[in-house]
Amino acid sequence: MKKTAEAAKPPYADPGALLKLYLREPESAAMCAWRTRNPGALAVTHHSRMELINALGLAVWRGDLSPIAGRDALASLDEDFAAGRYRQADVLWRATLNRAAELAREYSPQLGTRTRDILQVACALELQHRSFLTFDLRQRKLALAVGLKAITPGT
Repeated sequence: MKKTAEAAKPPYADPGALLKLYLREPESAAMCAWRTRNPGALAVTHHSRMELINALGLAVWRGDLSPIAGRDALASLDEDFAAGRYRQADVLWRATLNRAAELAREYSPQLGTRTRDILQVACALELQHRSFLTFDLRQRKLALAVGLKAITPGT
């Protein structure tokens, strides 16, 4: 049976999950293994790309990465975009922020979700993804609550 384009659409990935491909974190091995099994182009918004760049800069500032390793990680991120492992996804920010506000109003009192987590789930919904990749428990609960299939590599 032939897959439809919708069924074949890869999950929307939280930048915190993607960061594990560039920084050594406890879940990095699971994320690398998942990415090896799922090599398709992942949608990354401009906001998510900025989050990744900033997180790598913060890792240098904190001393988790040397300045050289930080530059190498940024070069790897740029290479992943150039090679088509990521695709730049554009969202309508007014609609996305309105959706995020609705999610915050409805779910934050019960789930304790952070603004950045809500924003990423809103992006996934606005981009019409059906699944969401995250390692964050509250973000996972939010994704499930709004009808997304939540994926956590290694679990």
